[in-house]
Amino acid sequence: MKVLVIGGGGREHALCWAIRRSARVSEVVCAPGNGGIASVARCVAVDQKDLSDLLRVVESERPDLTVVGPELPLALGLVDAMMERGLRVFGPTREAAMLETSKGYAKRFMQRHTIPTAAYAVCESRQVAQESLEMFHLPVVIKADGLAGGKGVLICEDKDAAEQAIADLFSGQLLGSAEKNVVIEEHLTGEELSLLVLSDGKHAVPLVPAQDHKRIGEGDTGPNTGGMGAYSTDTMLDAQMGEWILHHIAQKAVDGMAAEETPFVGVLYCGLMMTAKGPMVLEFNARFGDPETQAILPRLESDLVDALEACVEGRLSETEFRWTPGASACVVAASAGYPGTYETGKLIAGLEEAARVPGVEVFHAGTMLEGGQFRTNGGRVLGVTAAGDTLEEALGSVYEAMGRISFEGMVYRRDIGHRALEGRAPGKS
Repeated sequence: MKVLVIGGGGREHALCWAIRRSARVSEVVCAPGNGGIASVARCVAVDQKDLSDLLRVVESERPDLTVVGPELPLALGLVDAMMERGLRVFGPTREAAMLETSKGYAKRFMQRHTIPTAAYAVCESRQVAQESLEMFHLPVVIKADGLAGGKGVLICEDKDAAEQAIADLFSGQLLGSAEKNVVIEEHLTGEELSLLVLSDGKHAVPLVPAQDHKRIGEGDTGPNTGGMGAYSTDTMLDAQMGEWILHHIAQKAVDGMAAEETPFVGVLYCGLMMTAKGPMVLEFNARFGDPETQAILPRLESDLVDALEACVEGRLSETEFRWTPGASACVVAASAGYPGTYETGKLIAGLEEAARVPGVEVFHAGTMLEGGQFRTNGGRVLGVTAAGDTLEEALGSVYEAMGRISFEGMVYRRDIGHRALEGRAPGKS
């Protein structure tokens, strides 16, 4: 069968890599892909911001299955348009994807269906937001309501910082376009956990858990990014807590979407804070996480394509997942200046040497291939990934490989997985 993957980042490289491993797949196509993805899939040009161009590629390629990677094509309604044409696609409809595309919608949905989350206020103006701020203890979390590429969440330690964040979001100063709504949230403390579940609209089946590192700097300092690394271990979430999260959060969300006649088919990403009062939802995403996917998929032994098809065909409950025991880790190499302004076109050296480290996969996030040489073409450039019997083993392989890679201004965190190494597992009941 022929599979088309929409997207061009590290997540899509990992998806193409995993899909290509299926014995049932004869061809993988990625639109638009990137320099590294071209090694595992045929890349075709597309404007991901243009629904008509996305449909042009789908109709031209006529794949047996399309997998939508990023959030923007979901928000544009690509899945809806494909379903109207009778084409098989893995991903939620535009309305179901509002769990990610509108923070305000997601908070109200969680309130309607008694899914544990932080206290909040959805504010339609700067004045309302400033008035609502008085109801919250400091520090407080200020969020853009719409899509923000991982940069729309600000933790504000004092009132002045919160008011500035509100002003910058409503004016467009922060994200480049003005927000119509801003969400104010209670600040939660604890360990973060990412649990991704597949859904066929009725059932929620979990993947192995992971923990992302969103801050640019070591020790979780500096501004939020799209993610600087992630790890996954068998010990980060015990069975009892995993069942509680599945029943009280993931399955409840899937049931709630079905009850509201917006069935959710695809990946529901549950971003959780493991607080002293129990797990609380920080956010829902409507697609595979990045970079969690790069850490999770190398541990998957069963056929990913079988699972994705089972979701599309409404028979996920019949699917069995098999996972390699142990741990895995992904560390992101980024461009200097990310998540702010950065330069591209920097020559990348050492990729072949890095790939020689046993068990290492180098997923390309922002690269281009020019004259047979890879150059940087994004803020997050590479995701160096490895699995091992232990987290220490996986991280050792990753950092050995990372040490062989270089490009001008390369930045990466050297403390991915530090919480687990310090004995702070996020999901113990």
